[in-house]
This record gives sequence, C-alpha cells and structure tokens, in this order.
Amino acid sequence: MEKQLVAVMDFGGQYSHLIVRRCRNLEVYAELISHTTTPEAIRNMNPSAIILSGGPSSVYADNAPVCDPEMFDLGIPVLGICYGAQLIARAMGGDVKHTGMREYGKTELLVDDRSDLFEGIEEKTIVWMSHGDLIGSLPADFEIIAHTAGSPVAAFRKEHIYGIQFHPEVVHTHRGEKMLKNFLFSICGCDPDWSSESFINSAIEEIRATVGSGRVILGLSGGIDSATVAVLLHRAIGDELTCIYVDNGLMRKNETREIVHTFKDNFKINLEVVDAQDRFLERLRGISDPEEKRKAIGDEFIRVFDEAAARIGDVDFLAQGTIYPDRVESAATSDLASRIKSHHNVGALPPEMKLRLIEPIRDLYKDEVRAVAKKLELPADIVRRHPFPGPGLAARIIGEVTPDKLRICRDAGAIVEEELKNSGLYDKTWQAFAMVGDDLATGVLGDERSLGHIVVIRAVESVEAMTADFARLPYDLLERISNRITNEISGVTWVTYAISSKPPSTIEPC
Repeated sequence: MEKQLVAVMDFGGQYSHLIVRRCRNLEVYAELISHTTTPEAIRNMNPSAIILSGGPSSVYADNAPVCDPEMFDLGIPVLGICYGAQLIARAMGGDVKHTGMREYGKTELLVDDRSDLFEGIEEKTIVWMSHGDLIGSLPADFEIIAHTAGSPVAAFRKEHIYGIQFHPEVVHTHRGEKMLKNFLFSICGCDPDWSSESFINSAIEEIRATVGSGRVILGLSGGIDSATVAVLLHRAIGDELTCIYVDNGLMRKNETREIVHTFKDNFKINLEVVDAQDRFLERLRGISDPEEKRKAIGDEFIRVFDEAAARIGDVDFLAQGTIYPDRVESAATSDLASRIKSHHNVGALPPEMKLRLIEPIRDLYKDEVRAVAKKLELPADIVRRHPFPGPGLAARIIGEVTPDKLRICRDAGAIVEEELKNSGLYDKTWQAFAMVGDDLATGVLGDERSLGHIVVIRAVESVEAMTADFARLPYDLLERISNRITNEISGVTWVTYAISSKPPSTIEPC
C-alpha cells in the first residue's frame, strides 16, 4: 500500500519539526523536506499536501531561502505558515514589507471567512505570532480570510493555496489543531491512517523488499531503538538476521547479561556477543574532543561489524537503530541545519564501509519508537528504559575515556537509576544519568582530606528529545543519590546537579 505523505518544506523555522509532529499526532504521516526540493521530485513523492514552514529570514533578503514557484502549479494543496505564507504572497505577485514593528506572542485573530480552513473556529480566537514582516497586498484573485489588529492579511486563500501569518502548530494557538485538521482532512482529503500498527506493517514490507534474499547484521546495544529494530527485522526476515552486541566497555552496568537474556533466551534471535573492551579503550586513548571520540567509536564499530560479517559469511546489510533526532543533530535532514554533534551511526560512518545500511526507524521520533516497541510486545523494562547514547558512556565522560572514569560513570549511573525507580520517578523522567570529567575537588573522607572526582547528575524532561528541560527532582532524592555515590564509589568527593535545558545545552554532555 502506498504511504500517504504530507511534505513539510523546511525554511529553517524553529517550529518546523513541530509541524511534522502535529500531523503525525493527527495520524497523518509527514516528513520534513528541503526547500530546494524540485517540483518534479515533489510530484514523484505524490504528497497529499505541502506545508511551507516558518523561518527566521525576510523573504526579500538576498540570501533568503526560496522554493521553485512551479510547485504551486502542481495542483497539490499548499499551506504556508508565517514565512511560508509570505513566500507564497511574494512569489505570486503580492507585496511583503518590513514595518519596523514586530507582532510576537499571543494575538487575537479575527476570522473573516469561517468556511474550509476556519470551519468550526470562533470569529475571535487566540493565535501565536512571531514575525517582523507582513503581507501588504495579495496577488490577484487571492482573498483575505482572517486578520489581526497588526496584520491586515493574517490568512488568505486562492483555490488550493492557503497562507496563514501565525503558527497553528504551537499550543499557544488555541484552535491550531482544529485548523490543521481542517486543512488535512477537509481540504486535502487525507485519511488518519498513520499509527504504530500501520508503521510496523509498512516497515516489514519495506524490509523484505529491500533485503530480498540477503542477510542482515544489526548492532544491538540494548537500548529501545536497536531493540525495536531487532524485533522488526526478526519478524520480517527471521533467521536471516544476526544481532551483534559489541561489549565495548562503554555500556551500562550488567548490560551484557541483560541483553543475552532478553534477545537470545526470550526472543530466540541469533545473537553474537563480541568482547571488544580493550580494543575500544585503546582506540580512545588520548582523545578528549567529543566529536573525535564519536568518530573513533563509529569507525571502530564498523570495523567490528565488518569482521563479524566476514565470520558469519554472505552478509549484505548492516541495520541500525538510527532515529529522526539522530539525523537532525547530525545535520543529515536539511541543508539549513547546523550540525550539533555527529551521532556515531550517522555523521561518523566511515566512507569505506562495505555493508549497505538499512535503518527501519530512521523517520521516527523517540516517543513514536516507544509506541512501536510496545505494539511489538517488547518487555516493559526496555520500552520504558531511558535513552542511552550510541557512543555509550563515552558520551558521558568529559575528556579522555579512562578505566577509572568509566568505573565511576557506570556505578554512579546505576545508583541514579536505582534511586529514581525506588522513588517512583523513573517513568516520569525522560532521561537521567551521571557524568564525570577531569575536574577534581577536595573532600573529607573520615578524618582526612581527599582529592576526588566531581560527578554531575543530569535528569531531564522531554517528549521527543528535540528539546528538554531539567527535571525538578526532590531535594531528599538528590541527597540520597549524593550520599550513595560519595560513600559507595571510591574516588568521588563531590556530586552536583545540572540544571541547563536544551537548548542551549544538549542532553548528553559529549
């Protein structure tokens, strides 16, 4: 069955991914595409709708991102949001001007036409504005369907083309979801057919079509991403899948034992455990830069996989648990994106890799992966388990990775997770862990002064890991965690708590 698609054209807006999420939440599959995508390529995608995102630029700036205006002649319904609306107006002969006044925040929208896009919307409603330019005049045959005190053209329409100056995708727009529903279902004729079950069915079909009679190896880390891919692949191709768990010395406490029990004993999936601890630690020796560490780990992973594939024989594909935020942060989804960090399975793959990549959940956000994992009946401990970075504890060690810092990071992280579970807050926290660097602080152990490491506790709340806020953990819980870490782990004198949000921080330190 052909997958229904809403193409969200990215112009660098801060809410671009939120548009995608809102469509998917309405059970309509959406993907972010580049603003440079040609009309021919869009026609080949056969989308049910095109949404032009907002963006930070002015449409008349020399370097402003634009799309090919022939796209508007494809007959596909188009909705321009903020910058996207201004782009439509300017491209088709209207006027966009800079007034020197910004319209920002909650604004009262006055609806002039309550049909189609604004069907069921009150004549006055609150929307979220974020713009400095405004549409001064519309192209011929366009009509105004809403305005505000500061924007005479807050929404317009011509046949299948719509533009709105506000952001329906943010929660501050009171009836934004209803407006998107009207566009997707009433105007575009979309069907609400995007769900965990439909994704599983289409993913299995795609895997079988891609792999054919080939054989696949999967790097299994024990996290929810690779675990979900393992079960998807096993359902699709059975014993043609071999999972390879690389014990690189950078994993969580008791990780190897738990992975073998879950996948080999319970799911009956072919699993090979490779002991590569010494190899990875040697490869990381002397490397302090976070980006270089990620690249070294990614390169070594591929070498291990190539060797394992040679032992297994006749392997054609390497499967990975890459998800959408991985690709976003590695700047693999948009030519307007800047790289935040190279994920070991995206931006750090060596060019000489011999195996072909297969990434079944590459377009899913983390909460969507959890929903799919639950539908696949993975154990609750995996479904609810906090995210773990591909580079393992190396992402939580600031500076060079050493055996001593690994020991501290691993044991402290286990304490954090155990205390969160004991307090009933584990499932209410998106991610929580310990990190350690080279900074030392003086402490008092017994009657003697001692110099030891500073352990930093990090706990965040999030939905899809694109943004995150630090978790307001109770002081008594933090006190228990601190006491246990300093008492039970040798070489630690101080425990601190990180309260930076994403942005400006990332969730993991490296």
